[in-house]
Amino acid sequence: MKNRIFIDFWNFQLTLNEIAPEGYRIDWKKISPWLVDQAEESIGRPLQYEGTHVYMSYDPRKEKDRNLRNFALNTLGRFPGVHVTLLERKPKGPPKCPSCYEAITECPHCGEPMTRTIEKGVDTAIVTDLCKLAWEGALEVAILVSSDRDYIPAVEFLGAKGFRVINAHFPPQGMHLARTCWAAIDVKQGLDDFKR
Repeated sequence: MKNRIFIDFWNFQLTLNEIAPEGYRIDWKKISPWLVDQAEESIGRPLQYEGTHVYMSYDPRKEKDRNLRNFALNTLGRFPGVHVTLLERKPKGPPKCPSCYEAITECPHCGEPMTRTIEKGVDTAIVTDLCKLAWEGALEVAILVSSDRDYIPAVEFLGAKGFRVINAHFPPQGMHLARTCWAAIDVKQGLDDFKR
């Protein structure tokens, strides 16, 4: 059975930051083999690993995000079988007061400009690739690494068409998505296995 992994980077990384011990660092070379092993245990047969797709957004105005972009393209994207999709976060207007609806252009505490960015397209890119690759016969089993319930309609659609989506998440977060999927993997169980 052909298998691909789909990682919602920020959903995964921010949850990992919350639950992992301070200073924990992931070895990105180890996560895909670990996930495939767990999926094979759920399926009860060997899987043919076809690649890992990592989806992330970044803000080009932030130094930290520029470093992340460089890591994604020059390190992560060079691992065998790893495909990185980078989406630029676009600036959005300043927040508005919920009472008078006036724009708040400066922070009332420090005076710095108030700007927001919106993440456009990560969820859509993942759903599009899941459906496209299933349609093309490039996967039979998908491992979806996310706790975002926005994926539920796509998972239900793929399940109705005979594809198996296995959710990798950090319980209790993401239980709605996990219940919709064919099986679930508790990523907390692998923290020692894919630690750097």
